[in-house]
Amino acid sequence: MKPPRPPHATEEELLAECRVRSIELLKSNLTPAGILAASMGEKAQSRGYTAVFGRDTAICAIGMALSGDAALVRGAAAGLTTLAEHQASNGQIPKFVDTHRREADFWYLGCIDATLWWLIGLAFLDAHVPGSRLRREHARGIERAIDWLHAQEHQRFRLLQQNEASDWADIMPRSGFVLYTNALWYHVKRLFDLPHAETTRESFNGLFHPFSAGLAEYRRARLLVDYVLRKARDRDLYLSFVNFSFFGEEGDVFGNLLGVLLDLAEPRAARRILDVLQRARVNDPYPVRVVMRPIRRGSFLWRPYMSRHRQNYAWQYHNGGIWPMVGGFWVVALAQHVGRDAARADLVKLAQACRLRNWSFHEWLHGRKATPRGMPGQSWNAAAFLMAEHSLRMGVNPLALPRGPGKESSS
Repeated sequence: MKPPRPPHATEEELLAECRVRSIELLKSNLTPAGILAASMGEKAQSRGYTAVFGRDTAICAIGMALSGDAALVRGAAAGLTTLAEHQASNGQIPKFVDTHRREADFWYLGCIDATLWWLIGLAFLDAHVPGSRLRREHARGIERAIDWLHAQEHQRFRLLQQNEASDWADIMPRSGFVLYTNALWYHVKRLFDLPHAETTRESFNGLFHPFSAGLAEYRRARLLVDYVLRKARDRDLYLSFVNFSFFGEEGDVFGNLLGVLLDLAEPRAARRILDVLQRARVNDPYPVRVVMRPIRRGSFLWRPYMSRHRQNYAWQYHNGGIWPMVGGFWVVALAQHVGRDAARADLVKLAQACRLRNWSFHEWLHGRKATPRGMPGQSWNAAAFLMAEHSLRMGVNPLALPRGPGKESSS
């Protein structure tokens, strides 16, 4: 990395340097097998961060494709290919691939979002990189991945079902129908012209925000929703998950942002969600805390695994920590639904978070103290900054449905 520089005279200088540093970090973490989750080092290797992860690879592919750097654009697909080479016989994409051992890992209770992000990454590169033919090259793998996802889908709600601790928030107790996962599922359905997309959208809004939508015609839905309507305290955000008689209202920021960015929330609802998150100051001092109200020890949602490595206590890790990667999605949502000034102000704050400890690009920060935690040299922090910067500069939502192949199907 470059040596420290004096404080930036202007915000423009800070943003320009963050762009350069982001590209440099991604280049240094890029290998022939794909982008590593974090920079090489003894700690990173011992904790498994020097591997090719499904979700990291796809999110990095988005930022790399939009970076304007030829080497990054060329290398964006490498990790997706590595993941395809280790696809399970049932079609599932692994959580990560240890490229040294050439070994795939599928986590403890599964990793449903790796398959979703892999599909999104393939479609994104084909839509944004001239000459990319990944959907054609991986046609059989795509078919198998979609078959595996369909096997997890409820046949009336058309929503995916999952275990606890089996998506990006891999030591959180969300289960059953999960907000974050099903936002991605709806996007995949539209990208690949899969059936029942509109039913997925209706069920998404009906279950995760039953206060403004209804699924009353289906008796199973009525009971699920009844538990929520009788017990829920917060009616502004989407619920983080819905299971049989219990649900999550900790305020899943990433899941709500995806609901906004992937066209699941109507414009008025999108603005309401962002207003609530802004009032809660989830972007203070840096974007963005990933939970509004952490799950505390003693809560019926608290699980023993949340204390592994003393990591997921309140305001830490997925339980209220600040994640610069999610901050990139936050900036895109502000640019699309709030305004350029608000988005630019938080893009500056995102750059400041990346700059901490001499541009360490730490994985996450403490949600109250804002001290850097987790692994430094995090690839998807750099990629998310590039995605957000591109969104603001070009006035586009990079996650918007491409005008070409991906058209929403009817239910």
